[in-house]
Amino acid sequence: MELPKFILGDNTAFPDAIYIIHTDFPRFIINLENDEVEWLEEFDEHDQKELENEMENLINAATDFYDSEISKYDE
Repeated sequence: MELPKFILGDNTAFPDAIYIIHTDFPRFIINLENDEVEWLEEFDEHDQKELENEMENLINAATDFYDSEISKYDE
């Protein structure tokens, strides 16, 4: 099955939270309510340093995805 790069998610147990799931490597879930990130990968030291450099770009891409999706509801 081919998955989209980003998926929006919510849960009634957390009514204020909006989640974006990143399905490509490195996989993660970001909670837009508080910008908390849960990584779904294990990283070694080398990966950790590379990830720190890329983290801002990944989070910006996730936020851009959310903004794009929400703007479609306003049309």
